[in-house]
Amino acid sequence: MKKLLEGEKLEEYARRLGVDTQGDAITCSSMGRHKRADDSELQRRVIEAERSIREHQLWIIALISAISSMLSAVIALFATFSN
Repeated sequence: MKKLLEGEKLEEYARRLGVDTQGDAITCSSMGRHKRADDSELQRRVIEAERSIREHQLWIIALISAISSMLSAVIALFATFSN
């Protein structure tokens, strides 16, 4: 298991992934939001973003695999009936 990033490196990596680095909304205040989420919250968001990216990549691989299987079956069927 890889070591979790902290501080500036974590914030920079989160931005590269497109993760919101701002903190939660402040209730009963006109300020709006905290300037930055704490490290544990950013780590959770980064892990979730990485998981989402990984799932998307695996979905594409599964789709390519299914298409190639169907193509292989069609070619085999064509080869069988063309003789």
